[in-house]
Amino acid sequence: MNVKKITLNVLFVLGVVSGMGAQEIRYFFELAETNNPELRALRLRHDLAGEKVNEARALPDTEIGAGVFVSEPETRTGAQVVRFSVRQMLPWFGQITARENFASSMAEVEYLDWVIARRQLRLEVAQAYYRLQALRQQIGILEQQAVLLDSYREVALAAVEAGKASAVDVLRLEIRKNDVTARSQVLENQYESGAFAFFRLINATETAIGFMVTELPGELPEPDPPVLGPHPELEKYDRLFASVAREEVLNRKSAAPKIGLGLDYIPVAERTDMVIPDSGKDIVMPMVSFSFPLFRSPYKSRTRQNEFRQAALEAEENARRNRLEGMLQQAWQGQRSARVRFATLTENSQNTRQAIEILLKNYQTQQADFGDLLEMQEMELKLELERTEAFASYLSQGALVNYLVAQPGL
Repeated sequence: MNVKKITLNVLFVLGVVSGMGAQEIRYFFELAETNNPELRALRLRHDLAGEKVNEARALPDTEIGAGVFVSEPETRTGAQVVRFSVRQMLPWFGQITARENFASSMAEVEYLDWVIARRQLRLEVAQAYYRLQALRQQIGILEQQAVLLDSYREVALAAVEAGKASAVDVLRLEIRKNDVTARSQVLENQYESGAFAFFRLINATETAIGFMVTELPGELPEPDPPVLGPHPELEKYDRLFASVAREEVLNRKSAAPKIGLGLDYIPVAERTDMVIPDSGKDIVMPMVSFSFPLFRSPYKSRTRQNEFRQAALEAEENARRNRLEGMLQQAWQGQRSARVRFATLTENSQNTRQAIEILLKNYQTQQADFGDLLEMQEMELKLELERTEAFASYLSQGALVNYLVAQPGL
């Protein structure tokens, strides 16, 4: 599949949780579903399974034969020269319908494989999208920190010129700014690699990406307790149960007799040595045949195999349901924990900002140590970076919850 070249101007808005990036995510979902080669392969497999339904309607091959008598048998009406025959076997009543039903059930399983893969792709796209948001937000925080350190440098220089501070304070600021610049560059590299992986995920080539990042929200809503709904991974087992049941019906129909219809035609040469009634009259012989399995052990074995399949599928379904329910609870609890952590970090960040303002005023009047100011500034930076991570975790866990509880068609 050719890679689609596009120009993307992405607006990442972190201010409103419920509507954050909704339009962009929907666009990326559609783009990924259109371009993803795995989804295309699964769609083709579903189409292939649908064609097998048409194949199931077909009758066995018709047999046509012809033979020449090496030694022509003489009959009262003349010599038999050649023989033509045609045969058609017919399955027992209901066998074709059973084959169609079984093929249709397998096509339904292939369709659910496509639905599951599409939901998993949406989950991967959403989580990668939120990781990129967090990185872009953290880069913005570090850039703001660099600007703030520049303003502190002006304050420190003024204090040094007035003889109220030491030049060591200015050097501390230079060291801190170099550290902030290096951390920002590291995040830029991580963002570039993450963006590359993101566009490979949606199988598109980006030519331009623009971001506008706003402030994080003040608080996050409390997520409601989720309930595992009719998930396609569980619905797939229903289809598999149905396919095994239909396979057993087909097995029983296959054990029934088969009917064969045929016709033999033998041209007869006219007799030249005498004149008799019906001389040279051709022979037409309709035929009916039956075939039935004398040895039924293969069909009995398939019945036992289908019973084993049903039992195995039931155990697999229970295990998968337990796993999905466990994942759902973990995702919900992870989302709640991220919300609590985000609220705590937000409050601590606000308190730290107030402490910084007090220390800055005291420093200007020689009532505070510059090291305390820088330490508190580093604490605020750490809190703000952790806030972005908590916010991204909240959204990422929410995407997983949505994957588990959304309707199968979504």
